[in-house]
Amino acid sequence: MLATDDQEDFLNPERRGSFVAFVNGNDLTNLIITGKGTIYGAGARWWVPAEEARRKTPGYTLPRPRLVVLTRCKNVRIEGVTLANSPSFHLVPVECEDVIIKNVTIVAPAHSPNTDGIDPSMSRRVSICNCRIDVGDDNIAIKSGRPLPGRAFACEDITVTDCVFLHGHGMSIGSETAGGVRNLTVRHCTFQDTANGIRIKSPRGRGGAVENLSYSDITMTNVDPALTITCYYPKIPKEDAAQPVTRGTPRFRNIRISNLTANCPRDAGIIVGLPESPVSDVILRNVHISAATTGLAIRNAKGIQLKNAQITAAQGPPLIVQDAEVAGR
Repeated sequence: MLATDDQEDFLNPERRGSFVAFVNGNDLTNLIITGKGTIYGAGARWWVPAEEARRKTPGYTLPRPRLVVLTRCKNVRIEGVTLANSPSFHLVPVECEDVIIKNVTIVAPAHSPNTDGIDPSMSRRVSICNCRIDVGDDNIAIKSGRPLPGRAFACEDITVTDCVFLHGHGMSIGSETAGGVRNLTVRHCTFQDTANGIRIKSPRGRGGAVENLSYSDITMTNVDPALTITCYYPKIPKEDAAQPVTRGTPRFRNIRISNLTANCPRDAGIIVGLPESPVSDVILRNVHISAATTGLAIRNAKGIQLKNAQITAAQGPPLIVQDAEVAGR
């Protein structure tokens, strides 16, 4: 299945200046997309102006169609298909429940802007397993842009197992976490040549509670860096003063990372909270990270525990600690 690359074909008649996806599903139950075929997004025509717009205005994302968007669907199974070269995000379940994504391949060039692989957004009970994702942005990004009525956490109970991440920005949460994210399990995954490994990011004003995260049995090769946990996005200031805690303040807590081995061409990574909202209760158990430049920076954090964790850095100390409580170093 090959998408057109004519902009007119994707214009959203209900919302000026926006686009519908190539494949759309709304309010469906018992939805199955399966087989060995490929859905091609014909994204190359869209990527060039998107990159030009970003160069002119850093951080700007030019509106473009997604490839597959499922909204408020229940009992979804996507298996065996290949998704390729989307203009932007490839597969986006929005406010969906009971989703299985299995044996799916997602590919786009490493330079293609904003071509996320799978973005579960404000969804719950999602299983992603045995997928191979090689893209130009987040391999998987869990997003929770707003609270949902009747739910303490808009995005919860997500499992990612036995996946391979190649080019891309890693296994991410955020940057939108205002609706909250809880109960994520990532197991038996391999990262190679990704721009990030484990990544949790959200800025002031778009943050919320992110908690009960478990990552285990992870192998990373040439990943830059292995860990990125930050309440600043997109940039981390060198100095900052505490601000009033609001509904949009990021709150990251109860994170477990175990049996992880990584080598990084530059830094080992960061764990950086806010002065008013430290990252809390993080355990690194049987974690071994080798960095070709600097070690793991930990700042504005409490309850950080290293248990049989070894960080090696070619330059400077393995841990760079500032305004943080770290045990086991």
